[in-house]
Amino acid sequence: MAEKIIKLWIDDVEVEVEEGTTVLEAAKKAGKDIPTLCYLKGINEVGACRICLVEIENTGKLAVSCITPAADGMKVKTNTERVRKTRKLNLELLLSNHKVDCPTCVRDENCELRELAEKMGIRDIRFEGQKGIFVVDDTTPSIYRDPEKCILCRRCVSVCHEVQSVKAIVPEGRGFHTVVEPAFYNSLSDSPCVLCGQCSLVCPTGAITEKEYIEDVWEAIYDPDKHVIVQTAPAVRVALSEAFGLEPGTIFTGQMVAALRRLGFDRVFDTNFTADLTIMEEGTELIHRIKNNETLPLFTSCSPGWIKFLEHYYPEFIYNLSTCKSPQQMFGAIAKSYYAEKNNIPVENLVVVSIMPCTAKKFEATRSEMNGDVDYALTTRELARMIKQAGIDVLNLPEEEHDKLLGVSSGAAAIFGATGGVMEAALRTAYEILTGEELKELDFKQVRGFKGIKEAEVRIGDLNLKVAVAHGLGNAREILERIKAGAEYHFVEFMACPGGCIGGGGQPLPATEDVLEKRMAAIYEIDKGKKIRKSHENPYIKKIYEEYLEEPGSHRAHELLHTHYVARGV
Repeated sequence: MAEKIIKLWIDDVEVEVEEGTTVLEAAKKAGKDIPTLCYLKGINEVGACRICLVEIENTGKLAVSCITPAADGMKVKTNTERVRKTRKLNLELLLSNHKVDCPTCVRDENCELRELAEKMGIRDIRFEGQKGIFVVDDTTPSIYRDPEKCILCRRCVSVCHEVQSVKAIVPEGRGFHTVVEPAFYNSLSDSPCVLCGQCSLVCPTGAITEKEYIEDVWEAIYDPDKHVIVQTAPAVRVALSEAFGLEPGTIFTGQMVAALRRLGFDRVFDTNFTADLTIMEEGTELIHRIKNNETLPLFTSCSPGWIKFLEHYYPEFIYNLSTCKSPQQMFGAIAKSYYAEKNNIPVENLVVVSIMPCTAKKFEATRSEMNGDVDYALTTRELARMIKQAGIDVLNLPEEEHDKLLGVSSGAAAIFGATGGVMEAALRTAYEILTGEELKELDFKQVRGFKGIKEAEVRIGDLNLKVAVAHGLGNAREILERIKAGAEYHFVEFMACPGGCIGGGGQPLPATEDVLEKRMAAIYEIDKGKKIRKSHENPYIKKIYEEYLEEPGSHRAHELLHTHYVARGV
């Protein structure tokens, strides 16, 4: 049945909308931009901040536009004296209980609170009253929380509960003692937080950010006794440009590599190389499990936030996880064995740095199961800060290529950055290994796109391979519940973050759906532009097996490239 259309006026502009539309959305349709702070469409619509107030004519009322339904015949004023003064007053009250240290805050360049204060013309804080006093939480390797910068908008709570279904943080206390943190005033390290960093993407201030390791990396670079190498994840090259004012989805690979060399790294390698290596190992594991009737479905293990989620909430499925390390950790393992031996570099003098779109990668690098493969994991945002600190004019750098051997990769590795990419890359290789035939159509479009859960059946020789893809941990939970209820799959790709790594917790802000779509399109553009688009055809992958690893799934490969996981409490 067709939706009922209603008519209203926004600042004397007539607009027609479907019944049930909020005043905020109606105003957007009328070309009016009402300021918001706590609002996240479809996720956090609670009207907590009272910044989006409007005046409803003939009622004498101010209404919170983000939660007020538009009504037929309604006349709304968005910029009256009363509206402006009340919005400004509400913002001043928020600022009065906010730790104002803008020059040293990591969010100074893109703080929504600061931007609103500028737009509203706030030049001083009139209210110097009581403030909440809280302790910084830096107990995890990934996330840094400063509750004194929190404005209690509850965006982080909604994303953690509604999108990720982790429910690691809640509002505790009342009045000036209210704080958003794990239940019972615990620290993040004592909670089931999976460190995905989605909270940091939606926080409008510097209350939740990634834990920085920039100074540690500078110290290593300046140390003449250290040989410092860096790897770059596939999703970084389609997002880094945004930190320098370019359009989302701008492919920035060449300039990124050039900037990393100018920062002082001794070699600039590519995580895409070990993404190809992951496909060789994980594909072999999948084929072995199918042929030997071992535990199925096989779950991908490239997303550390997803793995920690499973360890906390679904430990009964640990043996479904691929034993393969992630591409980040495989790179570290290869660097500290093959690369170090080949170049006569003492392992104690070798420092491995990774540039990741992900905050959970910092945690992954510290896991005892990973044997110190990676020393420091920096986010895309941290790399942007390093480039700015060094005064590098990155936009005008000539494009450069990654160093060989660990810098050469296929198109299949590039698509690891988007949801469905690991699955598609694996299918390209598994098809040809299982059938011995060339795969004509490389694009498995049935596993692409932003649909939360994607299912497909792929005919590979005599096998009808049943696969699924889930991105965002709420969708991961749904797939796991389906499997518990009897759903059958052979292979399932899980990514903790919406959109996959392109939407990782360490990516530039904002991370809106429009931005993610542009990043995803760029990922597939890189794939199409590659001469080699299948992992098993990468000549340097063949070379490392011939020289060092013997064959996929070999004893040496298992020693270096595979790991195990542990059950954790909730």
